[in-house]
Amino acid sequence: MATQRIQKGSFAIDKILYDFIENEALPLSHVTSDEFWAGFEKIVKDLTPKNKALLARRDDLQAQIDEWHENNTYELGAYKQFLTDIGYLEPEVADFTITTNNVDDEIATIAGAQLVVPVRNARYALNAGNARWGSLYDALYGFDVISEENGADKGKGYNPVRGAKVIEFAKNFLDETYPLATGSHSDVTAYAIKDGKLVATLADGETTLKDSQQLQGYNGSSDAPSEIILKNNGLHTIIQIDKTSQIGQSDTAGVKDVILEAAVTTIQDLEDSVAAVDAEEKVEGYRNWLGLMKGDLSETLEKNGKTITRTLNSDRTYTDLNGNTQTLHGRSVMLLRNVGHLMTNPAILVDGEEIFEGIMDGVITPLLSTIDITGKNTLRNSRTGSMYIVKPKMHGSDEVAFAVELFTRSEELLKLPKNSIKMGIMDEEKRTSANLKNCISAARERTIFINTGFMDRTGDEIHTAMKAGAFVRKGEIKGQKWFTAYEDRNVIIGLKAGLKGKAQIGKGMWPKPDELADMYRTKIEHPQAGASCAWVPSPSGATIHAIHYHQCSVAERQAALQNAQVPSIDDLLTIPLATDTNWSDSDKQKELENNCQGILGYVVRWVDLGVGCSKVPDINNIGLMEDRATLRISSQHVANWLAHGIVTEDEVWTVLKRMAKVVDEQNAGDPDYRPMSADFENNIAFNAAADLIFKGAVQPSGYTEPLLHKARLKLKGYTGD
Repeated sequence: MATQRIQKGSFAIDKILYDFIENEALPLSHVTSDEFWAGFEKIVKDLTPKNKALLARRDDLQAQIDEWHENNTYELGAYKQFLTDIGYLEPEVADFTITTNNVDDEIATIAGAQLVVPVRNARYALNAGNARWGSLYDALYGFDVISEENGADKGKGYNPVRGAKVIEFAKNFLDETYPLATGSHSDVTAYAIKDGKLVATLADGETTLKDSQQLQGYNGSSDAPSEIILKNNGLHTIIQIDKTSQIGQSDTAGVKDVILEAAVTTIQDLEDSVAAVDAEEKVEGYRNWLGLMKGDLSETLEKNGKTITRTLNSDRTYTDLNGNTQTLHGRSVMLLRNVGHLMTNPAILVDGEEIFEGIMDGVITPLLSTIDITGKNTLRNSRTGSMYIVKPKMHGSDEVAFAVELFTRSEELLKLPKNSIKMGIMDEEKRTSANLKNCISAARERTIFINTGFMDRTGDEIHTAMKAGAFVRKGEIKGQKWFTAYEDRNVIIGLKAGLKGKAQIGKGMWPKPDELADMYRTKIEHPQAGASCAWVPSPSGATIHAIHYHQCSVAERQAALQNAQVPSIDDLLTIPLATDTNWSDSDKQKELENNCQGILGYVVRWVDLGVGCSKVPDINNIGLMEDRATLRISSQHVANWLAHGIVTEDEVWTVLKRMAKVVDEQNAGDPDYRPMSADFENNIAFNAAADLIFKGAVQPSGYTEPLLHKARLKLKGYTGD
């Protein structure tokens, strides 16, 4: 694919990106074209050598660690001393408190579900932005939290048996969260607002809320409201009443739905859940983010034979108890995940060399957010004039400091207020989690988020200790000592650094989007651990997970944990090596099949279709949300077992080819899918998947991006000119 380029100084810019910046982004900014490109070039020239030095430091440390494991049997004390001697473990900074200011309440003080979506997909991006409010009835009816037993199947039309179970669940939620002084919401025949209180009519008289402070206001008339607005643990709930609606006419009080404040925040993702290897694909994501910031992003689609246009929701209003109109934010507060420090991208060449993609994101995405930071848009994302960038895959405090320098330079170039670009730190690399306090300190004026990422963190754990020995089976890694220390340290160190009331402390993704019953049973452990947000894969998932933040007060949990002792770094440094590798042939076969099938199922869609996040059927046909993080752990795990002779290359090749046929069958109904098994030798996606395993031990930090990018660029016929 030939690339037309525009020359600006030493920049050779892909015309697709250049035209987008010139025609769509710069007119909304405070800088001229000449100022922008000249300033951008200077940032790149100044920071590229530093970026390269940081990556060289990663390689140097890994080489030293590999050599140590080759010459030493792993023993915790000696390992810890060695990591200290080589500077992998940093001297801990003195106690401090972050000074981040101008943070929206949704990030600083409100605990709730956090949705993550690929920003290249406009429909997903809009759905996520609008997932601030979710129908509890719809989420319960459409998913498995309500079983289909005893005639409660979903069916093609409305099933009143299932509907009754949904309503029963929702009324139980109201009873638990907003209890009446007497009786149950199930027995209410009418709601009204009288003298600033909720009046609920029961068969034997009237009652009100046990806690009158939970009532915030209403819509409609006070004696027959159409909506009742309640609040608990910082989250709103709206009881919608319409006795003429299909659902409302069958309800004793005319309740037609219960609306929950669900995805309080959303991460629009340019990283692990997208495939963006060149200017064409980067601009798709950039343009959608600009549309979100302007407030005019729209997407037209066909649904049930009708044309539907999706746009961002407006704010909600209601009448408070003093008769004044109040406003509720209608959309999730959106964060944008940039890429890390590793990859380059051919969208811009500087002196003939590809630009670092992280530097490119760090300059261009704040440019796109200028209209929101300055409040000149119609539907504002941040009411405090901040932009929230989640920065992934950083190793240690020097790399965090580098990102801070990049953000500072971007603010100066774009004439934005100092520290208006905030930073979310992904605690997903071993050198970061081992030095987390120092990492937060390096961004103490900008930190608005620390989040654990189990999959990437495990991939890095395996790669870092690749030479130490064979790891336990993939499904057992979470049960090892290091994992509990990793998760708990993230919370306690964050609280001691003053994140409470200023920033989010987050937990990772629920990977099974269709299995929300399991999520409902288990994911409450995240707010119970003191995390103020946790990732969900869908708007309905956000609605169900929102219930957990009513059941558990994160503010109370964080207060209780504030003075807890930081879990020992010794536990964190306990490598999850298998103590007994005498697995049966059957166990090893199952492990290989599970890993290889997942790798192939994801890679073939990434490379061939440019889909960076998808629901991939596993070997048991259970749909799992897969992205590059899940790919990293699976490929590194097989590479580790290969390195230590648990499995052989021949065994892996045999399983790969057999699983490729399984994946082909699973995708047989997709007209855009290209079968891998038709020509193994020449199939780009199949060979990329194989490379991720067989070359996994030598990939930088075990990352999958270099091989994935190379394969997709090859498929697109990219020539680099």
